[in-house]
Amino acid sequence: MAQNTRTAPAGTPTNVTQNHTKGGIGESTLRPDGTLKVTGEFAYSSDMWHEDMLWGQTLRSTVAHAEIVSIDISEALAMGGVYAVLTYDDLPAEMKNYGLEIQDTPVLANGRVRHHGEPVALVAADHPETARRAAAKIKIEYRELPLVTDEASALAEDAPLIHEGRDDHHSGHVPHPNIVHRQPIIRGNADEAAKKADVIVTGEYTFGMQDQAFLGPESGLAVPSEDGGVDLYVATQWLHSDLKQIAPVLGLPEEKVRMTLSGVGGAFGGREDISMQIHACLLALRTGKPVKIVYNRFESFFGHVHRHPAKLWYEHGATKDGKITHMKCRIVLDGGAYASASPAVVGNASSLSVGPYVIDDVEIEAVALYTNNPPCGAMRGFGAVQACFAYEAQMDKLAAKLGMDPVEFRQLNAMEQGTIMPTGQVVDSPAPVAELLRRVKARPMPPEQQWLAAGEQADVRALPGGLSNTTHGEGVVRGVGYAVGIKNVGFSEGFDDYSTARVRLEVINGEPVAMVHTAMAEVGQGGVTVHAQIARTELGVTQVTIHPADTQVGSAGSTSASRQTYMTGGAVKNTCEKVREAVLEIGRRKFGSYHPAWATAELLLENGKVVTDGGEVLADLADVLEGEAVDQEHEFRHRPTAAFDLVTGQGDGHVQYTFAAHRAVVEVDTELGLVKVIELATAQDVGKALNMLSVVGQIQGGTTQGLGVAVMEEIIVDPKTAKVRNPSFTDYLIPTILDTPTIPVDVLELADPNAPYGLRGLGEAPTLSSTPAVLAAIRNATGLELNKTPVRPEALTGTL
Repeated sequence: MAQNTRTAPAGTPTNVTQNHTKGGIGESTLRPDGTLKVTGEFAYSSDMWHEDMLWGQTLRSTVAHAEIVSIDISEALAMGGVYAVLTYDDLPAEMKNYGLEIQDTPVLANGRVRHHGEPVALVAADHPETARRAAAKIKIEYRELPLVTDEASALAEDAPLIHEGRDDHHSGHVPHPNIVHRQPIIRGNADEAAKKADVIVTGEYTFGMQDQAFLGPESGLAVPSEDGGVDLYVATQWLHSDLKQIAPVLGLPEEKVRMTLSGVGGAFGGREDISMQIHACLLALRTGKPVKIVYNRFESFFGHVHRHPAKLWYEHGATKDGKITHMKCRIVLDGGAYASASPAVVGNASSLSVGPYVIDDVEIEAVALYTNNPPCGAMRGFGAVQACFAYEAQMDKLAAKLGMDPVEFRQLNAMEQGTIMPTGQVVDSPAPVAELLRRVKARPMPPEQQWLAAGEQADVRALPGGLSNTTHGEGVVRGVGYAVGIKNVGFSEGFDDYSTARVRLEVINGEPVAMVHTAMAEVGQGGVTVHAQIARTELGVTQVTIHPADTQVGSAGSTSASRQTYMTGGAVKNTCEKVREAVLEIGRRKFGSYHPAWATAELLLENGKVVTDGGEVLADLADVLEGEAVDQEHEFRHRPTAAFDLVTGQGDGHVQYTFAAHRAVVEVDTELGLVKVIELATAQDVGKALNMLSVVGQIQGGTTQGLGVAVMEEIIVDPKTAKVRNPSFTDYLIPTILDTPTIPVDVLELADPNAPYGLRGLGEAPTLSSTPAVLAAIRNATGLELNKTPVRPEALTGTL
């Protein structure tokens, strides 16, 4: 059962326009797409249809690293119903690679495949089954090459180079071509500070590869147009980034590639990279017919990037009174065959590797590797999630060695507003780390299972193992664990992060109506709700229409990095303010001579009227706008950030920080190795809750994803073949409703004065600390060290 509380200390600035129009900022308005989604009527991109449509199919490599000796497409082309078969040699433009930051990913394999499941050929046919059978008839001869699967094989003296002749903006500062990016951070003198430590603890941690496991697999529809261009309807996270990667490999100017967002069944970072977009467009332009591509679940596991698996080594020291003296760490992220978002993940992992603690002397190194494993990139909380798992385990080790309470130890060392980060950046907004920990610790514990003492018949759903009915309470032990994390918000390290919004205000059927048009990808985060709330608040209208997201308006950036409410919400707010100014100017021109307040008073728009700050109504908004419309488009940028120095790691790299804490209560059958998470209580500072219903949903969703990686989720890659062994939801397990515990939520609202409405990005932070909290609780129940995610039964029973 979900619970939530809301706290904003007296006097806390919220920076909210005073407006009483119904459905505005601060209200829990309902999602406009909610009913359709829960009833199954919502149209996702996989539901699209077009007259005379063809179906596309991708043929993928069956080996992880090999030379392509030959490709024979003759049998596939000869099949009835097949319209086209394309390989690398058929690509139309000189540019044949793409990528988010480094253009190292081929549209189709060029003489060599670098990972299991890499696209090699495309088929278009008049039926999906025909396309699938035709792809199966393509004959490819491979000559397998030595594999690079880990740090040792990647950096060996005779290691095969994943990308020979690399020449990108990171290649010049890495010590080996198989390192995508390296970021050290040095502050103070960790070796000298270690001499002051009364206790020192070290740990080696392994974080598994996690899949985004979104609801709707990759899909889209490409429609060729009369001007030689193409219209693409697709589920994605970043329309304009897709556009910049798609147009060059099609040999088309960007204005001839028109993109419209179609229903997105979740994302979590997995749609930030290109999947089927270019392939569908190539087939549509080759055949002159609309082409639809829909991945099945098996192909989806190969069609998008995953969370970077990581190896992390940490050392911490502390004095006997509990003050942390120093920290050293080395983080190795496996980026797989292509760069994707690996450089940004390295930046996050290194700069946030200390956690939300005050440590003056640090020595940090983070690297991402090129290997022949599946490509890895963005996933909710990227980089910071892996680091949080390790540093929170270290906090428990230090507290145990000092004989201190683990929460009190964390509070003693907690950062606060004014703390200097290891990068030298000053935290200039509230950082209530100690308070978040206090709140989760103070929450009442869930009741003990009375059947354990009374010997009564138990509801097996409440037991470890659940409906598998494997235990009736014998050997079940309860454990409690705590964790807290820090996450950056928005794009960092000097990236030109901006969003654009267009707002039109006019009178329709006698009523003022606002239309908000952005390119924001609505992937489930609730932006379509918040944008309408902002428009109602700033413009004082009730009726707000959200225009479908497309590339006919300026970029909104990616729906990632917890940035959309801050950035595109900020753009909507700014643009609405410009519209309001224009409306008031129209009013002054039409009615200013009738009332001196038009010139002297602070004027607001509320409930379809122009009012003074004293509440006096000057005019109906419909009368002001009669015969006129106001249409504005503006960009919003956050304050500038800077790249981290490549030697010291110093720099104001992040725009905002956000924090969440968790308390996990688990029950473990120590004989069978089964875990039941009973409760995951969380406290989080959100700055300002624009829509509390959405806020709580985001926190509970992120918490559940962290639970998944703690006890069940991991893509298994065979170390001998680099092949994925579990590309299905039969073998890749994700939490169901039966696995999801009670998630009470305590929301703080401590405004960030630099952010629109004082808000904080919030979607990623709970994913960080839920994982280590669950691990800490299992350790508390079992006494085991447990330095790897996910925790499997064999690790708890000693059969590993």
